[in-house]
Amino acid sequence: MRSVRIGVDTGGTFTDVVAVDEQTGEITTTKTPSTPANPADGFMEGVRKVLRKAAGAEDVTMEAVSAVVHGTTVATNQLLEDRIADLGFVTTEGFEFILEIARQSVPDGYGNSYFWVKPPRIVPVHRVRTVGGRLDHTGAEVRPFDEEQAVAAARWFRDRGITAIGVCFLHSYANPAHELRMREALGREHPDAVVSLSCDVLREYREYERSVTTLVDAAVKPTMRRYIANLAERLEAAGSTRTGNPEKGSAQQGIPEKGSARQGSAERGSGMPFSVMKSNGGVLSAAEVVHQPITTVLSGPAAGALGAALIAATAGHPSVITLDGGGTSTDVAVVVDGEPSLTTEGSIGRYPCKIPMIDIVTVGAGGGSVAWISPEGTLKVGPRSAGADPGPLCYGRGGTEVTVTDAHVFLGRVPAHLLGGEIPLDADAAREGIEALAGKIGLTPERTAAGILEISAFNQSNAIRQITVKRGLDVRDFPMVAFGGSGPLLVCRLIDILGLPSVIVPPDPGNVSAFGLLTVDVKNDYVRTFVTRDLSPKDAEEIFGDLEGQAASALDREGFAADAHVYARSADLRYNGQAYEVRVPAPAGPLDEAWRAEVLERFHTEHRKLYGYGYRDDPRHGVEWVNLRVSGIGPITRPSIGRRPHGDPHPEPTASREVFYDEWGTAPIHRRRDLTAGARITGPAVIEEYGSTLPLHPGFTATMDEFGNLEVRRA
Repeated sequence: MRSVRIGVDTGGTFTDVVAVDEQTGEITTTKTPSTPANPADGFMEGVRKVLRKAAGAEDVTMEAVSAVVHGTTVATNQLLEDRIADLGFVTTEGFEFILEIARQSVPDGYGNSYFWVKPPRIVPVHRVRTVGGRLDHTGAEVRPFDEEQAVAAARWFRDRGITAIGVCFLHSYANPAHELRMREALGREHPDAVVSLSCDVLREYREYERSVTTLVDAAVKPTMRRYIANLAERLEAAGSTRTGNPEKGSAQQGIPEKGSARQGSAERGSGMPFSVMKSNGGVLSAAEVVHQPITTVLSGPAAGALGAALIAATAGHPSVITLDGGGTSTDVAVVVDGEPSLTTEGSIGRYPCKIPMIDIVTVGAGGGSVAWISPEGTLKVGPRSAGADPGPLCYGRGGTEVTVTDAHVFLGRVPAHLLGGEIPLDADAAREGIEALAGKIGLTPERTAAGILEISAFNQSNAIRQITVKRGLDVRDFPMVAFGGSGPLLVCRLIDILGLPSVIVPPDPGNVSAFGLLTVDVKNDYVRTFVTRDLSPKDAEEIFGDLEGQAASALDREGFAADAHVYARSADLRYNGQAYEVRVPAPAGPLDEAWRAEVLERFHTEHRKLYGYGYRDDPRHGVEWVNLRVSGIGPITRPSIGRRPHGDPHPEPTASREVFYDEWGTAPIHRRRDLTAGARITGPAVIEEYGSTLPLHPGFTATMDEFGNLEVRRA
């Protein structure tokens, strides 16, 4: 019987789906329009569609699905749209204004201080309750926990119908006892409450960031629980023939009894294995992820970066820039030696999130980005998007504004249809919209359309500079992997603007994020703040032992055998007097003086790499240890990437059409599926495939490698 694993990435415009046959390694891809009103509808349609496509002459049903992995934007969208209501906050007595005080930093620098208006807090001060009791920075109790105030706070929230509550007490990273007692009081007095504790979400110091991160988790938890439970129920209903007696309505259905389903065998019996992508580059079962929903806030872009990293490394490029161009936005990341860069200084919208996440910069420059005229009369593009509904003018669904996609259609750079003909495009509507916009700004339609694309390319290039130059990296040292439905459309201009050595366009670029979902391990992160200038081996052993114990318990729940557990240590360090830390990997093995010396050496090296200086040999500048971290990893078997046969190095085009680059001219059209390894195409040309298009400008070449990637270079 066939067994397939499915990855589903829900984007703003399309839902991308990939299925991998676990016996043959065959990869099947497809796309379907997203359904913003209920993302689960697009999810299920995508699963059914990819199974139909994978079936061929055989009958492949939901019974053949061994696992489903999902990248979701549900939590992200809720935060970006500020859909946060009826959220409560419990903190230490005397610290009720911690959210109001926040940090002194002002967006866009202190020159903006006069004009900047502080945005509303995630919880207004009238919904903050305080409870007596105090711990010091070592976790020792200074004042006992006030049970009466805890009960009064719980009843206050209950009486006002506030059901999502975050709890963050001072120094609870060192000792969670008071927060645990607060949860007990809420459980007794307000059993309907959904509670997030900072000691569970982020056991790390800096009270403001820890408070906001905990509150973000509490805010998205009810929404994510409903969404995941709904998906798990619908998956179970669709695959009810697997058991004959499906249980419905609980996210627990998404959990396999054993970890072997993640290793590649199909688990039957208790329900379909269903996992969700996390922002840190790992996955977690649905039943576990609903307890830590904040970890999903960048799950889709994270999967794309990991999928692109695997594709690039297989092709011999361990360090690359990744660019994921979608309908609404473009996500950019950097991969160094096969691993995407991580950060704990990220934010979602206006909310800082200190959880570990892949370092991704997002810019509102996608295929649906709207072109508009500013009050000064200049042409602008984005960040507002036409989305999937109504979409660009050329979709013919009632859109009224010109978009980046309309400009591509007008210039002939994309075909008159999407998804292999499934979505016809109205070229006349795009032309009329471009001509109307051109009349308003006094340019020709061609210059207007080309200007829209040029602005979009510069918006993308600014995001790339932000992730490279601002982090001390030379963008010219990195090839770029361009994927997503709109990712390859502007790569020739990006090569010129940034001086990139080359751009790699993978096969089925519109489905790389969904493919990435099937390449990632189960992963959980644990942290403990322990500020000291002299970390003793005894303290290190105690803290790392506790963190690795927590990681082991989580991997046991995921069904991984003990001998398959992998623990990755790291530490945050800084020079005395500094306010922020540098994270470095810490070696495995015994926690002795040699281990300590190795971590310090790595810190000095990394600090010099990041900032251009270090104090390795200067005893006046001591080093301070701040946070100790452990990532618990359950490895999976990754799908292999097949090789293409060699063939004609100068393939004949399948058609031609009028395309505008610098001027109108006839350009050959190539079908990507007809190209073989070694094929070399010289621009001007257009290379089309299901889900994406590569316009090849004059003076550029595209060469297919043995893995089916197109490498674009200046001729």
